[in-house]
Amino acid sequence: MSKTYETVIGLEVHVELATKTKIFCGCSTAFGGAPNSHTCPVCTGMPGSLPVLNKQVVEYAMAVGLATNCTITQYCKFDRKNYFYPDNPQNYQISQLYLPICRSGGVEIETAAGKKTIGIHEIHMEEDAGKLVHDEWEDVSIVDYNRSGVPLIEIVSEPDMRSAEEVIAYLEKLRLIIQYLGASDCKLNEGSMRADVNLSVREAGAAEFGTRTEMKNLNSFKAIARAIEGERARQIELIEEGKKVIQETRRWDDNKESSHAMRSKEDAQDYRYFPEPDLVPVVISDEWIERVKARQPEMRDEKLIRYQDEFGLPKYDAEILTGDKSFADLFEAAAAICGKPKKVSNWIMTETIRLLKENEMDPDQIRFSPEHLAKLVDLADAGSVTNTVAKEVFEKVFKEDIDPEAYVKEKGLLTVNDEGALRETVAKVIAENPQSVEDYHNGKEKAIGFLVGQTMKAMKGKANPALVNQILKELL
Repeated sequence: MSKTYETVIGLEVHVELATKTKIFCGCSTAFGGAPNSHTCPVCTGMPGSLPVLNKQVVEYAMAVGLATNCTITQYCKFDRKNYFYPDNPQNYQISQLYLPICRSGGVEIETAAGKKTIGIHEIHMEEDAGKLVHDEWEDVSIVDYNRSGVPLIEIVSEPDMRSAEEVIAYLEKLRLIIQYLGASDCKLNEGSMRADVNLSVREAGAAEFGTRTEMKNLNSFKAIARAIEGERARQIELIEEGKKVIQETRRWDDNKESSHAMRSKEDAQDYRYFPEPDLVPVVISDEWIERVKARQPEMRDEKLIRYQDEFGLPKYDAEILTGDKSFADLFEAAAAICGKPKKVSNWIMTETIRLLKENEMDPDQIRFSPEHLAKLVDLADAGSVTNTVAKEVFEKVFKEDIDPEAYVKEKGLLTVNDEGALRETVAKVIAENPQSVEDYHNGKEKAIGFLVGQTMKAMKGKANPALVNQILKELL
């Protein structure tokens, strides 16, 4: 009888915070930039330079902690984690081991199996390392310190996840919480959110955990899901063959869909942690926590309910609109201007999403204003422009953020409701299409659709379709 195995997964999620400057110096945190141009003596680890803590980092960490139901450590400090690696200029990293800023939280996730709470062991603040660039041609590695000292929080979960589906649901939940807080854009492809997966397998029903491995280099949800499936299969195979799983760090290669060992897994003592001597402890008062709490925005779960209750939107619409903060902000602002929430929702859910896909853009790259979307909704709703024209105008709004009202007037795109002009065109279309007229008189209702189409074509799509239909029936 074959054994059944259970996968046990815990995550370490690193999130780059959206501060303008680094954690311990005034250098820019902007993504990109010529190598080593966002640097100074502090973030390149020059002797005698001293770190100064960026207050905004503490506030973002507290905000994420509060939103994930953690307890804030009111007396917290930094520690020095010693390791020697070329992208780590001081030969140590300033992190938090003994007194991390947030502890014992959790978030609720929902999968096909139902709802479940994933525990958060701790969240700590730390600085990022630089970036090694391997030049195959010259056979050298060069280092860019722009990222060195960029502020991170590391969110360490409990080993509460049992499948790739739960892992993705947890990451999606964290990403939305952090984006809503404005603490990070959480773009996996730019490295502003990175997840390391700790995974072990055990026989179903066993009390002890198996030996875990840690997988790095995961920069998309799809890669994470594939890595989990791949590593689970690899460990089960080893156990079935009577071999031992070795505790180690592995690097996932998404192209080959396999992982390989990088180094045997270190324990905390390998890093010779000790309290950071150059930084004073951070003392967080009750008032400071209250101030951060008072600034917390409305979160996705609350918006989801409100969009259905207040705006009468279907659950499906509400889920898509709240699934990205850019959509939610655009929707609320445009709906407040024109007072037509369902119609605004329709334009975002159909045309906006279609154009984003066609142009391979993310929702946070939307450039048009809610005012212009609201004006377009009003024009289409009043029948001032036909649906076809409205869609064409919207493409211009999407690309160039034009004022739809002014554009429609300037280009003469307003719907023609002038009965005289329409009658003339309809009569001409009837005269030119005797076969369709005969088909209609012989009971073929579809023939009228063709005649409506010809009339709309003659009117360059600007005729009122209802009026065209009415006149056609009358004249026929």
